[in-house]
Amino acid sequence: MGIFSRTRDIIAANMADLIEKAEDPAKMIRVMILEMEETLVEVRASAARTIADQKEMRRHIGKLDGLADGWTEKAELALSKGREDLAKAALGERQKARDMAEQLRAETGVLDDALRASEGDIAKLQKKLTEARAKQANVQTRLESANNRAKLREMYAGPKTLDAFSRFDVLERRVDDAEGRAEAMGLGSVKTLDEEIAELRASDRVDAELEALKARLAGPKTPVTEG
Repeated sequence: MGIFSRTRDIIAANMADLIEKAEDPAKMIRVMILEMEETLVEVRASAARTIADQKEMRRHIGKLDGLADGWTEKAELALSKGREDLAKAALGERQKARDMAEQLRAETGVLDDALRASEGDIAKLQKKLTEARAKQANVQTRLESANNRAKLREMYAGPKTLDAFSRFDVLERRVDDAEGRAEAMGLGSVKTLDEEIAELRASDRVDAELEALKARLAGPKTPVTEG
């Protein structure tokens, strides 16, 4: 009875409520699945023993029915020989065999009811087990997703990331300072004589190229013929 009582407790349990109240849903589901699997094994083993008992009882019933038939034949034989006393004794033995057979039939009926109940419990327990496994997969997926989101948030908003970017800001400031010093060194510098002459020559070349370009664009002029 302990096995069937625990089975019905599991079947009646509302897994959703149990999981919501649990501090560690994943652990809770693992424990529930383990208990269901163990209970399922025990219930099936109990059902197997019940089936074996039924087979044994039916064999005994068959033997008792055969024994009763044998006592009937013996009673008929004794009565045919005028031995009513023996016939009466044989009928008494036949009744004993029939009573034992009826008792065993009643016991097999009880076992039939228990087996049907066990079969129903097994089907319900298997359904619960399938539901629990689906819950386990769902919870596991949600936990992994939550952990991944937490890792991502730690990467883009965590103290380590903020510290790293603050260091980048310091480095950028140092680069700005270095560039500023380099540019400041060129402020107010006096050009040398060679640099000024080189600039004049470059200006002359640019002017010459500009005049040549204008001439090409203007093209040859058509001479005017006087009448």
